[in-house]
Amino acid sequence: MARSTPHDHSPADVRPLYRRVADQLLDELRDDAVPPGERLPGERLLAGHFGVSRETVRQALEVLRRDGLLTTDRRGSHTTLPGPPAGSPAPLVFPVGARAAEPRTGDRATVAWEAPPPEHAAALGLVPGRPTLMHRYTSATAGGSGRRTAVTSFSAVALTEVEELARYRDRADGVASAQLRRTYDWMRRAGLTLYHRDTITHLTDTASVRVVRRVHDQYERPLEITDLLVDTRQDALVYEFTLPAAG
Repeated sequence: MARSTPHDHSPADVRPLYRRVADQLLDELRDDAVPPGERLPGERLLAGHFGVSRETVRQALEVLRRDGLLTTDRRGSHTTLPGPPAGSPAPLVFPVGARAAEPRTGDRATVAWEAPPPEHAAALGLVPGRPTLMHRYTSATAGGSGRRTAVTSFSAVALTEVEELARYRDRADGVASAQLRRTYDWMRRAGLTLYHRDTITHLTDTASVRVVRRVHDQYERPLEITDLLVDTRQDALVYEFTLPAAG
């Protein structure tokens, strides 16, 4: 878990500090920072992560225990957030092109609340210049090779329908780490059926490949658009898919 700081949700946020820490920790757990059933870092590490005292961390953990989101045994606290249902389809990777579930040293992801590029605004049906939630992802191997970057813009529909995404508006400072790996799971839990179209283009002036993913729901409403660039001199883009068993 990268170092974080409890965020205010309004200019006059009067919630106790432990409550703010509890809410932010819950957000990070929902981002799969700690998978369901795994043990959380110790109180000392969590205190350093949030920049608060260990007593504040204890109070925050107690809030989550009372809500049934954590359990504690002699080995420490464990998350109890539900994972994907058994037998559910293999999830799409968010953002397109993101590496394996365990982030690498060169991985970075942030969110910002700003106007998207004009082509994103047009694809999402947004008025030009209107801000929305934007996610930026960069990744490179330890030696700096295999660089890939992805920029995602979300539609007003996605932010209205998907509670987990809407919560990020108040945290979208463009600086703090924000892994949204479970975005497509959140969308499905909100009752949305996802349809995606990936367009792959080789950029003739460089050794890069551009992938544009557009995702819409069962009502043809756009949900998000992602622009991915991969340096093919150093890296390969791998697509995986699963077909359900017959009958």
